Amino acid sequence: MKRVPFHGAEKESLHVALDRHRDAVLWKLDGLDDEALRRPMTPSGTNLLGLVKHLGGAELAWFCETFGRETGPMPFDLDADDGLDMRVEPHESTEEILAFYARARATADQAIGELALDTAGTAWFGDSVTLRWVLIHMTTETARHAGHMDIMRELVDGATGDHNRARTN
Repeated sequence: MKRVPFHGAEKESLHVALDRHRDAVLWKLDGLDDEALRRPMTPSGTNLLGLVKHLGGAELAWFCETFGRETGPMPFDLDADDGLDMRVEPHESTEEILAFYARARATADQAIGELALDTAGTAWFGDSVTLRWVLIHMTTETARHAGHMDIMRELVDGATGDHNRARTN
C-alpha cells in the first residue's frame, strides 16, 4: 500500500491519499466468495460488492461528468435516484463489477493526470467545483465507504484492518 508522501506535491499527495482508500476497498473483498460479497449486511440491503459499484459510478461522475469528459458505459443511470448504483443485480457478475471499478479508477486517474488542480467543472447540482475539491470529496467518500466495508467484512468473517500490513511501504 502506498504511503502519502510526507513532503509531496499537493496533487500527488491528494491522489495517493485517494489510492490508499481505493486499495482498502478492494482489500476488503480479498478471499470472499460471491455469496459473501453479495450478502445484504444492513436492513437497506447494502453489501460489499454494491459499495464497489457505487464507488465506481461516483468516480466516473465526479472526475468525468463534472469536467465534461466521457464516462464510458455505466451499469446504471447516473441521473436516477433509484439506488441502483448501490445494488448488484443478479445478472451482474462479480467480475463485471470489479472490471467496472477498475475502469472507473483508470478513467479517473487519466482525468487527474491531465487536469490542473484549479480546473473548474460543474457538479451534478449545478455549482462550480475544482479538481482539488473533487479529489478531497472522493477521498472522503471512498474512506467513508471503506469504513462501512470494514464493519461488513468483520461481520462476514472477523477480518479487520484497512490494508494488508505485510505489504505496507
